[in-house]
Amino acid sequence: MSKAQKPILPVIAGPTASGKTACAVALCRQIDGEVISADSMQVYRDMDVLSAMPTPQEMDGVPHHLLRCVDPSEKYTADAYREAAKTCVADVIARGRVPVLCGGTGLYIDAVTRPMSFSQRSDEAMHAALLALAEEPGGRRRLHDMLREVDPESAARLHVNDVRRVSRAIEIYRLTGVTQTEHTRLDRQREGDYREIIFALSWPREALYARIDARVDDMLRAGLVDEVRALMADAQRHPTAAQAIGYKEIAAALRGEISMADAVRWTKQATRNLAKRQLTWFRRDSRVIWLEAEGESAESLALKMKDMIDARFHA
Repeated sequence: MSKAQKPILPVIAGPTASGKTACAVALCRQIDGEVISADSMQVYRDMDVLSAMPTPQEMDGVPHHLLRCVDPSEKYTADAYREAAKTCVADVIARGRVPVLCGGTGLYIDAVTRPMSFSQRSDEAMHAALLALAEEPGGRRRLHDMLREVDPESAARLHVNDVRRVSRAIEIYRLTGVTQTEHTRLDRQREGDYREIIFALSWPREALYARIDARVDDMLRAGLVDEVRALMADAQRHPTAAQAIGYKEIAAALRGEISMADAVRWTKQATRNLAKRQLTWFRRDSRVIWLEAEGESAESLALKMKDMIDARFHA
């Protein structure tokens, strides 16, 4: 298939709490689209508050896909997401509508829009051993140091506490003899399956932080503490739930280890740190078109997106 024949795929990315969902819904209204989520936490059931799952009111009747489709006890990989997302894209297109990929998980967006040759290979025993090392005292730092020795660029990109991705990068090198950084570089030289156009929403730092703080407060009012308490009661769900910002903080407060006020404060700070990592990821992607969101409505931003889509693909 020539590039001109490949499906058009608008993507709305950016940091958490930047207004991606509202823009995606507004864009879908304008182009007869459906949203395909690219959020690594919103794929899980029973974590609506922790994952800031869009409410029916926020979805406003626009179909959303890949929400609440995996049990928290299950392992869900970028490979699994890619296959599910591509199936959704094909289904939406087959029904004469436009798929709009929306989310803040850069790895998921890359899994759909870029070739990822290395990701098919895995070794469960090796991966489990690396994760077990991370659970030992000082293990996360040792794991990160191991990655720095073989792939310093990935180590610089990944936080020491991002155990899952740090261990995966080590696993990739051990299985293939080639670093994740080099695999990514080679993959970016190949064409993907879509004609993607990627937008990201930009906010002044303090404005974004204020939005993050407000979102955490909204999550508390929506039942965050009760949701964490329910997940704590099911140990099988801890590995996934513990990755969601807010879980370990609220869980520590429920165990009496810290105050609830500290748990809330640390949750807000952890969310700000996530936003910084997301911004770093998307700023490294030369495909991204940044749109200033402050002072703009979702509808006005969506109209700008539609105009750029039309100019690029329908001129």
